[in-house]
Amino acid sequence: MVDLELDDGLAIITIDRPHARNAISLETMDQLERALDGIDASRGARALVVTGAGDRAFVSGGDLKELSALRTELDASNMAFRMRRICDRIAGFGGPTIAALNGHALGGGAEFAVCTDIRLAADDIKIGFNQVALEIMPAWGGAERLVTLIGYSKALLLAGTGTVIDAAEAQRIGLVDRVFSRESFDGDWRAIARALASRPAGEIKRVMKGASTTEAVAAFARLWVSDEHWAAADKVMKRGK
Repeated sequence: MVDLELDDGLAIITIDRPHARNAISLETMDQLERALDGIDASRGARALVVTGAGDRAFVSGGDLKELSALRTELDASNMAFRMRRICDRIAGFGGPTIAALNGHALGGGAEFAVCTDIRLAADDIKIGFNQVALEIMPAWGGAERLVTLIGYSKALLLAGTGTVIDAAEAQRIGLVDRVFSRESFDGDWRAIARALASRPAGEIKRVMKGASTTEAVAAFARLWVSDEHWAAADKVMKRGK
């Protein structure tokens, strides 16, 4: 099942399939689409987190027991296009998006992780684009996003060999942004997610994604005249007295 939590500007999507190590099935795709529809309908979410339940797996990839029923090129293409669209929706979310890697992210799970803006990981997880072990390749847009994150040669080496790396190495090469101890992980990623669930963070993302000078200045000006800015500025000025 897929759970959606909406709390004061923060949306959290959790894949909870312990029997399948949070692998993604066709029904999981249905539920992910419904969760994203729910976020769109709420119009109140300023940041989005995707994570897995438990501490063993973030997402272990596609559910091979179910997806093995897809035996034609058309069926395989339809599945790949569908999950790509889901990942593209997450990538295109208006505010910051975070993958909280509570457990291993393998194959399609690694692809699901890199469709977000930021990846936060527990220190004992592993991540790998290891689809080559099944004589296939990343299908959900992860190969292209991996190149953007770590560069062409590193991406080809990682995905082409199917190497699985630990959290420290993933952080070293830029695949993971922050690593936290297992004991503090839940509190740490939630603190960062809440900090990013702010109006300024969303505007900063839009500017970083390629806004024109006029659009960037207009975004700043809107924030400058907001009640939230003047309340925060008043607090700072009072502390300075």
